[in-house]
Amino acid sequence: MLTRDFLQQADCKTAFGAIEETLLLTPEQRAASLASTLAQRPDSGPVWVFGYGSLMWNPIFEAEEVLPATLQGWHRAFCLRLTAGRGTQHRPGRMLALKAGGQTRGLAFRLPQAQLEDELALLWKREMVTGCYLPTWCELTLDGGQRITALVFVMDAQHPLFEEDTCHQVVTPLIASASGPLGSNAQYLFALDRELKNHGMHDDAIGELASSVRQWLQQHAPLAG
Repeated sequence: MLTRDFLQQADCKTAFGAIEETLLLTPEQRAASLASTLAQRPDSGPVWVFGYGSLMWNPIFEAEEVLPATLQGWHRAFCLRLTAGRGTQHRPGRMLALKAGGQTRGLAFRLPQAQLEDELALLWKREMVTGCYLPTWCELTLDGGQRITALVFVMDAQHPLFEEDTCHQVVTPLIASASGPLGSNAQYLFALDRELKNHGMHDDAIGELASSVRQWLQQHAPLAG
């Protein structure tokens, strides 16, 4: 599992596997992206981050409060071609992102103001290695009805790694077959499915995809003997 120490010390050029040089953001580009995002901060209140994938079970950054929340206008989709981390260039998988339409249930993390920039810099090193996401300020609704503004990483549909076709027939064998330095692509999907169920959050598309990948793995398991 990705750890805070690993991420702090990681060289993005090599730590996650072989990433095409032209896709990598430099540390200076990541810092500029973070500064630009903070400059667009809509208010001076607490900074919240919306977790809808691995941030839910392994956020790494420090948070003072974690609450269930709903994001309108976006839905989970494995629409990001995965060539590092849990996939390779020769056997790419698919990573999770948010595409326009629908809604997403997840967790809202309130970051400590005193360590805000350090925690966000770590988050940028994790999520913005290739700049495939658009850090966006969005409105979330907490379970009690309160509305907050949070930082959400949505898919950049103009990015070279964006994949439009996310039907299960296409995605299932990719996720089932891919693995890399951080583990297998299927492990990520199963962890997501489990975490959503642990929180009582229903995402039919994720549950169906997890079942499809499990079935594929059973059908393609090597014969004993």
